[in-house]
Amino acid sequence: MKLSNIPQRYVIVFLTFLSTSVCYIERVGFSIAYTVAADAAGINQSSKGTILSTFFIGYACSQVPGGWAAQKIGGRKVLLMSFILWSSTCFLVPLDPNRVGLLVFARLLVGVAQGFIFPSIHTVLAQWVPPHERSRLVSITTSGMYLGAALGMWLLPALVEFRGPESVFIAEALAGVVWSLLWIRYATDPPRSEHPKAAAAGFGGALLPTNVNHNHRVTHIPWKKIMLSLPVWAIVVNNFTFHYALYVLMNWLPTYFELGLKVSLQGMDSSKMVPYLNMFVFSIVGGFIADYLITKRILSVTRTRKFLNTVGFLVASAALMALPQFRTSNGVILCSSVALGFLALGRAGFAVNHMDIAPRYAGIVMGVSNTAGTLAGIIGVDLTGKLLEASKLIYSDLSHPESWRIVFFIPGLLCIFSTVVFLLFSTGERIFD
Repeated sequence: MKLSNIPQRYVIVFLTFLSTSVCYIERVGFSIAYTVAADAAGINQSSKGTILSTFFIGYACSQVPGGWAAQKIGGRKVLLMSFILWSSTCFLVPLDPNRVGLLVFARLLVGVAQGFIFPSIHTVLAQWVPPHERSRLVSITTSGMYLGAALGMWLLPALVEFRGPESVFIAEALAGVVWSLLWIRYATDPPRSEHPKAAAAGFGGALLPTNVNHNHRVTHIPWKKIMLSLPVWAIVVNNFTFHYALYVLMNWLPTYFELGLKVSLQGMDSSKMVPYLNMFVFSIVGGFIADYLITKRILSVTRTRKFLNTVGFLVASAALMALPQFRTSNGVILCSSVALGFLALGRAGFAVNHMDIAPRYAGIVMGVSNTAGTLAGIIGVDLTGKLLEASKLIYSDLSHPESWRIVFFIPGLLCIFSTVVFLLFSTGERIFD
């Protein structure tokens, strides 16, 4: 099938959108399937937190190497290799909560493989997406995360109920294989001669990996300048906070429904996917608002990023801290939808900022900041398990609202802190040539 009537950059954006969707179906799917299997096996909350956080250890280890590999080898190739590796692992490794060593190894391997994905995607998008479309097209790509999470929350509990937890792994592996075949068939690198002004604009074939066969100089990566840059650290801090909140909700909301509210996920209707659908919508809306404000010259790039980041994170903070007050499934869905939706809106601030300040090194900067986001997953998911175990000693079980208060207050306070950091130190200007 030919897609010659569609500009290739839109094909690339659609395929990267699908890739983020599939990845988050996998992450939500493991949380759901493992929670069911672990509860049936009598695994305690602290041990569950350890297993759920193992993915992020592998994920953290490969973020910066992923950016480096995408810079040197090419994001298109690295993205494909990542999908093949994690899909194969899902297909081959059984889900058995009692085989802890095997499960830890598998989650580490999946984490390492998926750690290459977002640096590769940002490298690919930096090559294909022109600056005036940057906010909305990057937002469309990343919105796939939330659509994938929504689909996972909607479809996978039923799959677990009728076919068992193991069936989730098979379905995820098949989805990864299908995406890989689409990527092989339709993804390309931008021709070097296609965009003569691309280097000046900050995108295009000029940002492809270089080698001696093309007579281009080898790109020097300014590691020291990147690591000492305050605008980079503003992105890093906000990435940490965003993912702390997201991963705590993604990994522990199933437990909050099951043990905090005594509501079965399998018994809930499609409303359980609403928080992630809200993220999907708000992520796209945020991208379009950002591009509108910038292209109409209503606000500068810097002020646009700061405005959307501030609104998103402050509203999310209020919703997160209010969440444990809600004692019905509909109330929790409403509150988590507001929190996740506005966090996604905030991504039009910090998450696109990599390409503003460093289009040539977007994959590298993304790798650095996503390492922080991954550390948030390791810390937040594991810490939540330990906090809940401690709460059980005080309140006897997890149905008491006070058992969960600190769990949601921590990301709420982090959102306020990150907002201040981004307002003080971020910029929308290009600072890396």
